[in-house]
Amino acid sequence: MISIHEKTLKDLEFFTILDQVSEHCITTLGKNATLAILPFSEEENLILELAYVNEYLSSFDNDNRIPNHGFDTISKELKLLKIENTYLETSSLQKLVSMSLTVNSILKFLEKFKEYYPELYSFSRQIEVTTTIIEQVDAVVDRFGDIKDGASPLLSELRITINKLKGKINSSFSSALNTYHNLDYLDDIRESVVENKRVLAVKAMYRRKVKGAIMGGSKTGSIVYIEPETTLQYSRELNNLEYEEKEEVIKILKELTDFIRLFLPLLHNYQEFLTKIDVISAKAKYAQSMDAILPEFSKERSMVLRDAYHPLLYLTNKEKGEKTFPQTIGLKKDSRIIVISGPNAGGKSITLKTVGLLQTMIQSGMLIPVHERSKVCLFDRILSDIGDNQSIENHLSTYSYRLKQMNYFLRKCNNKTLFLIDEFGTGSDPELGGALAETFLEVFYEREAFGIITTHYSNLKLLANELPYMENANMLFNERSLEPLYKLVVGQAGSSFTFEVAQKNGIPYSLINKSKKKIERGKIRFDATIAKLQKERSKLERTERSLKENEKKKLTEAEKLEEVNAKVQKKLESFQELYDSNQRLIYLGQKVNEISEKFFENKKKRELMAELFKLVQIENSKRKKVSAKQKRAEKHKENQIKQEAEKKVEVIRKKKKAAKKKKVVIEKPKSILKIDDRVRMHDGRAIGTIDSIEKGKAIVNYGIFTTNVNIDLLELVEAKKK
Repeated sequence: MISIHEKTLKDLEFFTILDQVSEHCITTLGKNATLAILPFSEEENLILELAYVNEYLSSFDNDNRIPNHGFDTISKELKLLKIENTYLETSSLQKLVSMSLTVNSILKFLEKFKEYYPELYSFSRQIEVTTTIIEQVDAVVDRFGDIKDGASPLLSELRITINKLKGKINSSFSSALNTYHNLDYLDDIRESVVENKRVLAVKAMYRRKVKGAIMGGSKTGSIVYIEPETTLQYSRELNNLEYEEKEEVIKILKELTDFIRLFLPLLHNYQEFLTKIDVISAKAKYAQSMDAILPEFSKERSMVLRDAYHPLLYLTNKEKGEKTFPQTIGLKKDSRIIVISGPNAGGKSITLKTVGLLQTMIQSGMLIPVHERSKVCLFDRILSDIGDNQSIENHLSTYSYRLKQMNYFLRKCNNKTLFLIDEFGTGSDPELGGALAETFLEVFYEREAFGIITTHYSNLKLLANELPYMENANMLFNERSLEPLYKLVVGQAGSSFTFEVAQKNGIPYSLINKSKKKIERGKIRFDATIAKLQKERSKLERTERSLKENEKKKLTEAEKLEEVNAKVQKKLESFQELYDSNQRLIYLGQKVNEISEKFFENKKKRELMAELFKLVQIENSKRKKVSAKQKRAEKHKENQIKQEAEKKVEVIRKKKKAAKKKKVVIEKPKSILKIDDRVRMHDGRAIGTIDSIEKGKAIVNYGIFTTNVNIDLLELVEAKKK
């Protein structure tokens, strides 16, 4: 039987956690149920709850997300169903249909994916899947919340008669309207509506000439509203029919409600099921917000929390964008009690609260923010003495209150208890309080209880050092700046740095020295030794951290080099492919050129075609048959390689052009060109002969064709032979 006192829950700020979890609920009942969460009293139920939350959390990371579970509370409807001769309105019936649809969708989903969510599926099997309520309500109520005409033969008949009668009313009113309008008895507005009835707007002077019932008048008294006599008769008949229709609707609703009463237990289960799902969902969303997990449960009574975060501190710092320092701490059979010492503001109390709060959360069916290699166990009782211990209501001093707490601890403490005490032994004379605290600690130790205490007392540190199943621990401090590093180190007591902190805060050295003389030399030496060991530990921690960072940097650089090497290799392969492709094209070009020269000489078409066909066959024999999709892919790849090559060539060209500009260009003296001189263009290779020169332009004959070129663009190859 697990029991955690309400005071411990307050000390550990457990109710603040519940407030934060409840913000993730989407229903009022779910929120109320979350705020009422307490640690589970039975281990079996707790293990199931943790499995539900863990399975729901896993649904956030896969495609099979659990359907929406939102619903409107049906508590009022359930109360009405318990009372005989009552009936539910159509809005209430629609709520029941909506809830039935929601539950059925979740049940069908869990049935379909029971391999993914085995525990949630087992939990859902207690609920019956039925469409009877949905079918019965849908047969009577339409989607707008109105009773359907076909709900009963009498209702159908009444509504047909009512519609006919309404037609007669409109017809008779229109007839009277035209008659009195022609007689000029009506005002300009002609008609109005009073008490949901159409009435004639009669001028006051003609009110006696219009037959009917006076329904009212205008504020000025110039208009009198009259319902025509012919219409009045039909209206009375309509009122009677509408009354009968209302009675028939109530009768139908009563019959339907009586039928739904048979499903009262099922509807109770529906609401409880969806409320439970809302609580599970809220716990899962809260776990997701701080990367919480379900750690492994230890078969023995031992716990190891690796990289454990205080949930409230973690979420607050996350919102501010600040870093939270995790702690690693364990309680086992060979180290049941840990005594944390060291200066104030170093994180001792936060570490103690982190362990207590995470233990309370896991025992309340919540996942916790720890490393996946962490292990947890269950305690039957968690006792705490944390925070402000003055009891104003009971007029007790701090020390009296703490003694009262210790008395309670002595009564309840056993080998299945976890105790958490902050600033153990304070509130009385240091010598006497320390001695009494030591005695209490020995009793807890003898009873094989598990616990964490924080203290400044040297005798408690010595006791932890002497007893085999008790350990010292301290929070690391920077030995130079005396700033906290917020890291717990187990196995060594911590110095309070009393004199060092005093010196840092400007207390004169003479006063500090005087204080040292007032206390025993042994205590100073003990504290100094602890301080020295703590400084050494800090240096080692810093060196280790630096080595890890360097190793990480080297690994990153090696990965980058491998990445660059892979890219270079890929590019070389691409350029090799491009080179091979271009070489092949050059070879084909040469072959075609040889064939064309041969044809130029012998003019044999058949031989030309045979040579070309042979060349094509040879090339096709090298090709592999590929699909259109593969062709497109290869073409795209070739284009990419070409574009990359062109970009590189363009860069090289630009560099060469820039280099040419830098060089001093020595211009050759221009030759005077004449007819029959052999010339070529500056940027060309073809050589032609000048046929004529006129107005700075020359006609150059290339044999196959002639062209008109500016003389400045030509350079002399060979002068005309004399």
